[in-house]
Amino acid sequence: MRILQISSASSFGGGERYVVDLSNSLAARGHDVYVAVRPQSPLTRFLQLPIGNIKTFPLRNALDAQSARALARLVKENNIEVVHAHMARDYSLAAYASRSKPEPKFLVTRHVLFPLNGIHRRTLAKANRLIAVSSAVARQLSSQRLVPDQKIALVPNGIEVDRFVHACKSFDRASFLHANNLPQDCLLVGSIGELRKLKRHDDLIKAARIVADKTPEAHFVIAGVDTSSEGANRKELLELVKHLNLEDRVHLLGWLDDAEKLLCALDVFVSASETESFGLSIVEAMASGTAVVATRTEGAQEVVEDGVTGVLVNIGDVEELAHVIVRLLEDMKLRQEMSVRSQAAAKMRFTLGRMVDEIEKVYLES
Repeated sequence: MRILQISSASSFGGGERYVVDLSNSLAARGHDVYVAVRPQSPLTRFLQLPIGNIKTFPLRNALDAQSARALARLVKENNIEVVHAHMARDYSLAAYASRSKPEPKFLVTRHVLFPLNGIHRRTLAKANRLIAVSSAVARQLSSQRLVPDQKIALVPNGIEVDRFVHACKSFDRASFLHANNLPQDCLLVGSIGELRKLKRHDDLIKAARIVADKTPEAHFVIAGVDTSSEGANRKELLELVKHLNLEDRVHLLGWLDDAEKLLCALDVFVSASETESFGLSIVEAMASGTAVVATRTEGAQEVVEDGVTGVLVNIGDVEELAHVIVRLLEDMKLRQEMSVRSQAAAKMRFTLGRMVDEIEKVYLES
């Protein structure tokens, strides 16, 4: 198939990893894959496609007529059979581009739980299918009644599980700790995610104060970029760290190209988020064989079997979060047993190959 993926993302998170992994996997299976992105898109450095198949357009917003026309030309000139959009502001551009003759299939993936607005009713009416990355997203789409339920296809996210498994098998923890100025004998707790309010990294920092008092060897790392104006979110977190006298215990690492190394180094992975449509970083931690603590978001509850492949805590309950972290840090046997079960679950349920198989099927049957 000749397939066009469209993403106007300007930062790199779970949704962008999905586009990259899907595009690379489809190309590896012999499909002719094109990807339309913005200038300086973070996706380009990870795409393993012929340079001529990565196309740059302004993709300013949902009403960007210039980009819509350019996408339509791309579709027509390359006989694109499937147009697949991934961000709400790209849906209308993709719908316009899909008007080419012969008319390609038009699909969107919904990666988040935030509701769409009424304007999207007309745009999505043209879509062959809406792919939801979790049951929670599928329910949210159904509740809005923007499209008939039969147009909604549930395809849970998948990751390159083997990449994390192999990374941890050959991982040199001592070198990683040394490179990041962490004590060799520390117990390491960490989180990966963009520095946004809804990720509630401040809750993890507050919990760190409690944990540090009970587990002196505990250190905490948070990896993620801050896309807020003038780095305001990072500044707030650093102020909180200083206020709680945790400067020598909490470390903000920024963006990591090799996040799997951090996951391999962690004793406990924490997701303190107030909302997760799926929880890609949670699954990555599971694939790495790292014990997981996550808040009871809709996405996390689909991924984590409480008490078996991880521990779920109430959103915003810092005391409970700290208590569970301490329990896991103090009980190596419990951590190891949970790690084995979580890695097995990741291999069984959340592989990239399974996800791509299901999306290919959606393309063919739409």
